[in-house]
Amino acid sequence: MRALMLHEKNRMSIEEVAPVGSPGPGQVRIAMHTVGICASDVHYWTDGKIGPFVVEAPMILGHEGAGTVVEVGEGVTHLAAGDRVAMEPGVPDPTSRAVKEGNYNVDPGVQFWATPPVHGCLADEVIHSAAYTYKLPDSLSFAEGALIEPFSVGMFAATKAGISPGDVAAVVGAGTIGIMTALAARAGGASTVYISDVLPQKLALLDGLEGIVTVDATKEDLGERVRAETGGWGPQVVFEATGAAPAYRKLWELPAPGGRIVLVGMPVDPVPFDIATAQSRGISLETVFRYANVYQKAIDLAASDAVDLSRFVSETFTFDDSVGAFERFLEGRPTDVKLQITLS
Repeated sequence: MRALMLHEKNRMSIEEVAPVGSPGPGQVRIAMHTVGICASDVHYWTDGKIGPFVVEAPMILGHEGAGTVVEVGEGVTHLAAGDRVAMEPGVPDPTSRAVKEGNYNVDPGVQFWATPPVHGCLADEVIHSAAYTYKLPDSLSFAEGALIEPFSVGMFAATKAGISPGDVAAVVGAGTIGIMTALAARAGGASTVYISDVLPQKLALLDGLEGIVTVDATKEDLGERVRAETGGWGPQVVFEATGAAPAYRKLWELPAPGGRIVLVGMPVDPVPFDIATAQSRGISLETVFRYANVYQKAIDLAASDAVDLSRFVSETFTFDDSVGAFERFLEGRPTDVKLQITLS
């Protein structure tokens, strides 16, 4: 079968690899249809590593996937051949303490697609745990199914924020994760979600979405805008979705007194934390790493009228043009949200 193989930094190609074989107990074999490109895939290609995760052997890329079940293993009863599915890419050790405490996303032994040395899903077929494979409703396309992975990050962020009905939220950064977080926060009960970015073209992609207000960070300050429209109070919840160090300069004074900050973006290097400001204003802090216990909820929400993920698929490439898709990502076009590859 074919797979997009990263051999080393700056060298990847479509290769013929051994078939995946038949699924074992509790597993399913899936014919891949659509896979989204994530910044992490690109970083492994351009840098050969992300933090402590280093590409030391050839690795199949991709972790945002949807496809069709072609074979089920022993004991699998909730899925059958022919089912259209989306796959949660991280499979933890069921015996780990993290799993038992409900935090399987931080299980040190989690096997996460396209995180060295674990192969990803940009291949004709994959074997995956049935417990982390979810049937797609007819109303969702394969493209939307592949978007469930980044949408789950936004869902987890909104969940950890503990949004109450009517809260005002603010999102710093309108990249893919910032947009997904804004959608989840709005659907989760926020009366208004303000989202800022330095690229007005990206903000324009959110035009017409009820309850989402865009703020051009090159022209106005997010905090000042929200305070001006909330009687000087500010947002109850703030999501930092850039990971950029400059975003932290005013972050601690952005929420309303007693508000919450949820850190979704991951900085490359340590950033300043103004503890005194956070303490004096009663700010609470939550962090997000991937997601846990939200994948099915993300599918259910995406299938409702509250969220339309399809509008954020910017371009679709054939599998034969996979390298071209990655090169397009590197262009950094301001109107690109999600680039996807189809294998069918």
